[in-house]
Amino acid sequence: MQIIGIAGGTASGKTTLARRVAAALGPRAVLLAHDRYYRTLPDAYRGREVDYNFDHPDALDNQLLAANLDALVAGASTRVPDYDFAVCRQHPESTWETLSGAGVEVVLVEGILVLAVESLRVRFHRSFFVHTPADIRLARRLRRDIVERGDTVEGVLDQYLATVRPMHEVFVEPSREHAEHVLDGTADLERSVADVVRRLRR
Repeated sequence: MQIIGIAGGTASGKTTLARRVAAALGPRAVLLAHDRYYRTLPDAYRGREVDYNFDHPDALDNQLLAANLDALVAGASTRVPDYDFAVCRQHPESTWETLSGAGVEVVLVEGILVLAVESLRVRFHRSFFVHTPADIRLARRLRRDIVERGDTVEGVLDQYLATVRPMHEVFVEPSREHAEHVLDGTADLERSVADVVRRLRR
């Protein structure tokens, strides 16, 4: 089994790329989004979510993700969490999805910080970083968070300036040096997917 890390800045296109690669690889591929592992927002930050740093590695349960990956590699079944972005809360454990490592050949792990967390990085057999200019990423994030998550323009920009941009500079961009391959997030998606699939099948 191969575990593949796919990182990149917010709205770089890494999630879309990972989903398309997983689809191209077929049923023996499993996709895990790092976003599923966000911790429930502390009560002290309710009503002032902009003050909480969602872009720091400590905001995610990396230990649980590592344990899930180890179980899949061992061919075992494991329960993976899910996160409700509308209320910034982890779903109850009773609703978590069960995944089995039996018959799985590739596990794709995508997220802005997957290459910045050493305990995850050491588990990857291959790694990719999707590089996209900051202005394009911000425009994409505005569109996504307003349409899909019900945020306001002001709220998105406040969070971007408070934590997204600073944490990108501290954690995300430096993690690019750990990537085996750097991809252009503005390139033709089909060509990028074909490039990744070709490399994984070698």
